[in-house]
Amino acid sequence: MIRLAVLALIGAVSAVGAAQGVARFEQKHAVPELRAALAIAPSTAVEGQAASIAKGPDGHYWAEADVNGSRVRFLVDTGASAVALTTQDAKRLGIDPSKLDYAYKVITASGQTRAAAVKLGSISIAGAQVSNVDALVIEEGLETSLLGMSYLGRLSRFEATKTALILRP
Repeated sequence: MIRLAVLALIGAVSAVGAAQGVARFEQKHAVPELRAALAIAPSTAVEGQAASIAKGPDGHYWAEADVNGSRVRFLVDTGASAVALTTQDAKRLGIDPSKLDYAYKVITASGQTRAAAVKLGSISIAGAQVSNVDALVIEEGLETSLLGMSYLGRLSRFEATKTALILRP
């Protein structure tokens, strides 16, 4: 029997006490197609200059990204294996959530739901651009989109300081 991918979203509390999701994708339990979809692509798809994301007053790193020509606000989550999009952000990117194949079971802070794999043309944060980024659209239960390792892991490196997260293409 094929085991479905599991994406665990753990609640994180913002400065005002609102819960935020943190995603973790367990690749060893993923179906082969999703493992292949989330495999790190060649470094030639990464370009640009070093970028800095200031630490927010809530202690989290929030990134304003250009995704396929539209702005998306992400919670940076180094523990998330994949970029995870809310259905609202997917719609703003021109993705019709009603036409996606939600083939993957996921667990969110709100309980079990489903996710669909998508490919994003590019994600650029202050000039640090990664092309052909694999992502998941979470059907329900995700309050904010998450910037996970399907973007971060393609960079040459990233580092957290006391005040900022530095992204190096």
